[in-house]
Amino acid sequence: MTFEAYASVVDESGYEARGRERQALSLGIDRLERLQTGHYSFEDHVQSMLYVRRLWTIFIEDLSHPENGLPEKLRAEIISIGLWVIKEADRLREERSDDVAQLIEINRLIRDAL
Repeated sequence: MTFEAYASVVDESGYEARGRERQALSLGIDRLERLQTGHYSFEDHVQSMLYVRRLWTIFIEDLSHPENGLPEKLRAEIISIGLWVIKEADRLREERSDDVAQLIEINRLIRDAL
């Protein structure tokens, strides 16, 4: 395999990974938007918050890995955002907050930046 062919495979796999990340964030946003309408069960509320929490935990773990290709400063900034998202999802799940709009906005911004 030539270097150019290898680079093409790596670029395509990165593109595919970003696509999966966008899709996962879109699913989380859909869940959060359903909560925003006020028509949801307690189970849906808890599962939606747990989904967002698990998703961002996975992102943080990936960003923390030394082989992650993003610049260190950018990784640190996204990790900081992720920690905030997890904290807010926990507050919503524990009913210490009812403002889901900020979570939707942050997840949209991150998704659209991918």
